[in-house]
Amino acid sequence: MLMSLAGSLPVAALIGAPVVCVDRGATIPEAAGTMAAAGVGALVVGTGDDPAGIVTEHDLVGVLATGLQPEATRVTDVASTLLVWCDVEATVAEVAELMMERYVRHVLVEDQGRLVGVVSARDILGVYAADDADVEPLDA
Repeated sequence: MLMSLAGSLPVAALIGAPVVCVDRGATIPEAAGTMAAAGVGALVVGTGDDPAGIVTEHDLVGVLATGLQPEATRVTDVASTLLVWCDVEATVAEVAELMMERYVRHVLVEDQGRLVGVVSARDILGVYAADDADVEPLDA
């Protein structure tokens, strides 16, 4: 039986693009526009030096589903302020476990106290899916 090596991959391998941030006073349409332009599903609220929260596609859908007025709703009204962090040296398996324990889909990645990336559950799944595709099935 072959063992998966995907979990031992450093999470640093998953962060390439700069962290995309949105101003604390941004409205939901502004956040949606920033997400679409950057091609991301989550934004750090505030700055990389002072993150105040994270707002996701799920949060934006929630605004619409609950009947809030998007133009009058600020990202700080819906963003999660429970920020879960990992070190840049963490492995994919460690980050996956952290996501499961904390029940989050995004983890902020720090290097010596500095925000350097955001890893999503989709990123983690992609690593395991790619690793699984490389494993040849065992003969029955």
